[in-house]
Amino acid sequence: MLKVFLVEDEYFVRESIKNNIDWESHGFQFCGEAGDGEVALPMIRKELPDIVITDIKMPFMDGLTLSRMIKEENSSTEIILLTGYEEFDYAREALNIGVARYLGKPISGNKLLEELDALGNKIKDKKEELAIVEKYEREMEEKNLSERLGFFDMLVTGGRDTVSLMTEARKLSLDLSAVCYNILLLKVWSDRHDMEEYSGTVVSMEERLKAMAEEKNALLFDRHLEGKAFLFKADSTEQMDELLQECIDRMESMFEENRHIRFFGGVGKTVTHITEIPESFDIAGRGFAHRHLGESNRFIWGNEHNPQAHEDFSLSELNPKKMAHERVIEFLRRGDCNEVTFFVEEFIEELGNNVMNSTMFRQYLTMDTYLTVVDFVENEIGASRDAVDTFDSDNTILLSKENSVAYLKRIIDKAICLREEKSKSRYHDVVRDAITYIEENYSNEDFSLNTLAAYVNFSPNHLSAVFRQETGQPFIKYLTDYRITKAKELLRCTSKKSSEIASLVGYKDAHYFSYAFKKAQGITPTAYRGNAKEESK
Repeated sequence: MLKVFLVEDEYFVRESIKNNIDWESHGFQFCGEAGDGEVALPMIRKELPDIVITDIKMPFMDGLTLSRMIKEENSSTEIILLTGYEEFDYAREALNIGVARYLGKPISGNKLLEELDALGNKIKDKKEELAIVEKYEREMEEKNLSERLGFFDMLVTGGRDTVSLMTEARKLSLDLSAVCYNILLLKVWSDRHDMEEYSGTVVSMEERLKAMAEEKNALLFDRHLEGKAFLFKADSTEQMDELLQECIDRMESMFEENRHIRFFGGVGKTVTHITEIPESFDIAGRGFAHRHLGESNRFIWGNEHNPQAHEDFSLSELNPKKMAHERVIEFLRRGDCNEVTFFVEEFIEELGNNVMNSTMFRQYLTMDTYLTVVDFVENEIGASRDAVDTFDSDNTILLSKENSVAYLKRIIDKAICLREEKSKSRYHDVVRDAITYIEENYSNEDFSLNTLAAYVNFSPNHLSAVFRQETGQPFIKYLTDYRITKAKELLRCTSKKSSEIASLVGYKDAHYFSYAFKKAQGITPTAYRGNAKEESK
């Protein structure tokens, strides 16, 4: 029902209008009344009526002033002005404000109801159009997420000035204005599934994380296999500390509800300029890289892990529990190229204070890591060990801590690149199966990325990244284009109505189908059919 609010200073006129119309039978809800604009305004703000009927001449705040304030705050509210005056200036000002109807008093109930019905139909049409646009934008959200991720990469890479970053943010309707900022990196997975596999619980958790980000006015960026990135904003460092702690506590409680859910988070440092966000991201990334080095289900503040400044090395300082080959192998299996630097530096730091200052230990660790990488490359990837640089011909690698660390980063990075190359062939097969499934199920209106992800047993984030990599298009763009192509075939080759064709290609709502078709083709389905007939003559 559409909500109607009445503002009229004459009590008997107000009572007559309120009581002489059967509001509900005509699809209206009478939601409130007031005797002047000043009293009415806070009530209107609370009730948010679809239509306001108001007299012009009233004490304290007249109808024109009230109308102007309503339109400034909520332009979608329609207004009917009632007046016993015939002055042209009133009508002209009402027109400038955007008043829908300007009616003379006295007015009969039937006449007012006639105007309300006409205005109600206009409002319903607008709401349907808005619902269609919002639905289309939701369906295209995957495409928008990709554009947002591109902006996030720009934001955390550095090299851009504040003005250019703010300009790019406005293009994506992102609000960057704040006194201070902080980055939180988060990855969520199920211990019942591989990180790449589909998990309905993880999908549900991601929806709850999205809702929390919106509630806290944080910007959420989907980094696909690398997890999520939250950009928190606050008006002071103290407020930021409270905000971060509250959100972390809520996340931990959320994950505790499902004991099989695993998570890991890295928190950056609070910065006061947009151009300093890369610094916060680097620190969050350093903490985030610890998910490869220890237990999961925790948040690490990146700036808590600072190297110790000892000059000497003693075997008594070595932590043998941190020497496990599994830590390197796990990173080779799961890590990303952009985390190699963080991983190697944190891995070495956790071994003990300045262990790399010992030539003997440098030689041991370098040899051990080389053999671990070679074993991974040969037995898990199926590539030749020749793909990994040896240090036999370069004695300088072992001469200094810096050279040894650089070598470790280089061979681990190479192994991950080889892993990614191998994955591409697997991804090709998965995307081929996904496309076949799309062709067989595109007519199902409920078909979605989650549906497809469950079928190929990939996480939605992973499938989204892989699908775009292989096809050059986001999944939703591919699905929409496929549906529209099928619709064009039916429009050209059959006499079926547009509503029938809409249902056949996955759109139960014919109006939404027409909107999506026009967005894709620039013309309506009817116009497309007409052009096709003209071309065939």
